[in-house]
Amino acid sequence: MFSTEFEYKKAGSVSEAIQLLSDNSDAKIIAGGHSLLPLMKLRLARPSLVIDIGGIEELKGITVEKGTLRIGALTTHAEIASSSEVQSAAGILWEAAQGIGDPQVRNRGTIGGNVAHADPASDLPTVLTAMNAEFIIQRAGGITRSGSRTVSVGDFFTGAFTTALGENEILTGIEMPVLAENQHAEYAKMAHPATSFAIVGAAVVVTMDGQTCTAASIAVGGLTPIPVRAPSVEQALAGQELTEETITAAAGLVVNDLGSDILGDIFASAEYRRAMAAVELKHAVFHATGLAHG
Repeated sequence: MFSTEFEYKKAGSVSEAIQLLSDNSDAKIIAGGHSLLPLMKLRLARPSLVIDIGGIEELKGITVEKGTLRIGALTTHAEIASSSEVQSAAGILWEAAQGIGDPQVRNRGTIGGNVAHADPASDLPTVLTAMNAEFIIQRAGGITRSGSRTVSVGDFFTGAFTTALGENEILTGIEMPVLAENQHAEYAKMAHPATSFAIVGAAVVVTMDGQTCTAASIAVGGLTPIPVRAPSVEQALAGQELTEETITAAAGLVVNDLGSDILGDIFASAEYRRAMAAVELKHAVFHATGLAHG
C-alpha cells in the first residue's frame, strides 16, 4: 500500500523543525525513516507534512565527559555499534546496537527515532532503562539548555508507541552514566528470526565487590507495553555471591514484577513470554558475570 499524499520539508536547525511542528498540527518528524515510513505505507500515520531533520548536524555525535555518555538523537545504530567510546563507556549499548535489524536498518535507523517510536519489541528502551538513561527534549528556543527539559527513562516511555514527548518537542539527545570498572552489564533476548525484534529481552547491570553483588539494575522488555524494572530480582541479587544457584533463584522472581499486561501475538503467547522472562534474565546475568551456561 502507498501512503497518502503529503508535503515534505527539510529542516536546517532544531528551532526551524520546532517552528514547522508548531505551524502544522498533524506534521511528523522523520530521521532515518525506519519507524515512520512503514506506518505511512500502512496508512496508520497520515501526516500532511513530513519534516526531515536528518541533516541537522547538532543532533549527531557521541561524547563522554565527566562520567556521562551522551549520544545525539540522530546518531545511527551503526555508528553506536562501531564506536570505541560507546564500547568502553557502555558496552551493553554497543553490543545491543549490533543486533538491531540488518545492516540497512543499522545504517539508516537512529537511536532517537528508535526510542521516540517506542515499539515494545525494540531492544534499546530495555537497555536504556537498565542504564538509568535520561532524555534531553527540546522546546521552542533552539538547542540550548534553557530551552530544554530532561526526562528520566522511567518517565519517558508511557505506553506502547507513546512517550513523554509533547507537542512541538524534539528529542535531541540521550545521556547515561558511564559504567564503572566494577560494574558489568549485558543484554540477552529471544529474537524474532525474521526481524531480530525482541520477543523477550532482559538487560542487567550488576555492581560487584569481588564475587559479591552490591547492587543491580534490571529491566525486561518485549513482553510488556513498556520496559519494566525488576526490583524483586534486584533486591534478591544484592548482597549475594553470584553463583548459578543464586542467579537462578533470583531470576525466577521476575514474575512478581511483570504485572498483568503481558503481550501475546502470533509469534508467542503471553504465557510463553512470561515464562521466558526468567530464562533471558538468567542468561543476561550469566553473561555479565562470566558464568558458563547452557
